[in-house]
Amino acid sequence: MIETIVFDVGETLVRDDRYWGTWADWLDIPQHTVSALVGAVVTQGRDNADALRLVRPGLDVDAEYAAREAAGRGEYLDETDIYPDVRPALTGLRELGVRVIVAGNQTTKAGELLRTLDLPADLVATSAEWGVAKPDAAFYARVLEVSGAMASETLYVGDHPANDIFPARRAGLRTAHIRRGPWGHWWADTPDVRAAADWSINSLTELINLVSY
Repeated sequence: MIETIVFDVGETLVRDDRYWGTWADWLDIPQHTVSALVGAVVTQGRDNADALRLVRPGLDVDAEYAAREAAGRGEYLDETDIYPDVRPALTGLRELGVRVIVAGNQTTKAGELLRTLDLPADLVATSAEWGVAKPDAAFYARVLEVSGAMASETLYVGDHPANDIFPARRAGLRTAHIRRGPWGHWWADTPDVRAAADWSINSLTELINLVSY
């Protein structure tokens, strides 16, 4: 029985369109170019920030992030960034008595922005706030600390096999891989992902029926 469901953020709850679009604007590169390069690095199993380094070799992403924030052109989220199935799914799960947690590889500011959106969740936390990031096993240890349930009763939902599905499985959690975003689509049907995921889903609302049985 699933007592707690923990959700990744990027391309699970939140669209990455704005994120990559604002990076393209900051670097004065066409947005479609950055999107194409993100897709390219995804298919190679590389870090998504490598897409930025392809157009600006040697780019210090952290330094540029700080410069964007200082210039008032930093991270931003609003309701339009949330996938349309998020609120119905999270609300439905809580009505079933499931504890809902949001925990992904995001900055401290992203955590603050997510909390201002008042999602139907019991807890919203980010890797920057915890001081440890996926796929580190310590991240999933923190997930279990806040879960309030055993690993076998905790489900982690995400789109990224290497960051979400594989390490969550190694930590003993149940897993659901969502076919969403570049990672979710590119890796969805590979045998290792299928084997590691308890469920493969196309929409978060599918989780309501999954935990009802």
